[in-house]
Amino acid sequence: MRYMLMLHADETAGKAVPAEDMSRYMGQMYAYQQALLKAGVFISTDALVSSSEASIVRIQGDDVSVVDGPYADVREQFGGYFIIDVIDQDEANKWAARCPAATWGAVEVRRIREVSEYLK
Repeated sequence: MRYMLMLHADETAGKAVPAEDMSRYMGQMYAYQQALLKAGVFISTDALVSSSEASIVRIQGDDVSVVDGPYADVREQFGGYFIIDVIDQDEANKWAARCPAATWGAVEVRRIREVSEYLK
């Protein structure tokens, strides 16, 4: 089953991290990705731009609303993800617990629905 590990962190705190520390953190993330690859569970990963560069689009009737970010008053923002293919939620949770991002934020784990589940 495929799972998305959504990495949430405080963008403001992240911007204040010294370059040498950030380099070390990114090294940890690279090592984590290599562990996923070695285990044969890695599908993909990407980092997202800051929420200040995001927007929310809503349509109500004929009205289109575009709100530029940051659009939510929350402490942690969704900043990147890993998609993995593992046997079950427990295994996905174990991989999430190994993710270095869990030490400076939160890793939300969600199973990705198969098309067959919603095209019935």
